[in-house]
Amino acid sequence: MRRLRAGRPGERQLTGGPPGSLRVTSWSHIVGRVDDDLVFKALADPTRRALLDLLHLEGGQSLTDLVSHMEMTRFGVMKHLRLLEEAHLVVSRKAGRRRLHYLNPVPIRQVYERWIDKYTEPTATLLTDLKATLEEER
Repeated sequence: MRRLRAGRPGERQLTGGPPGSLRVTSWSHIVGRVDDDLVFKALADPTRRALLDLLHLEGGQSLTDLVSHMEMTRFGVMKHLRLLEEAHLVVSRKAGRRRLHYLNPVPIRQVYERWIDKYTEPTATLLTDLKATLEEER
């Protein structure tokens, strides 16, 4: 059974999981409401989108793994990862001496529901109605 346990001050740790369970300072990093401006800022940069694509292909990559796929310095990748973590698009956990990074798709889904889905619904309905009307005229 998994349950929350207090960790360091201000932290919570999911217990009952595998060794090295993910530590987060707040569950809002994973499932809460995030700042849309930070998400849009993070997604606006092609380098950050490339990092998200890499983490989508294979989660749990270290900084060294990610740097090997990018044409930039380790410090540059670290700066991009920091911004992705601030936008809650990436979560990381310590595994021994390495820090593993994982994609968190929740903020992207929230942005989709807030900014894309509600605007495409009326258009999709209109197109469906138009299709039905045109098929009836045949």
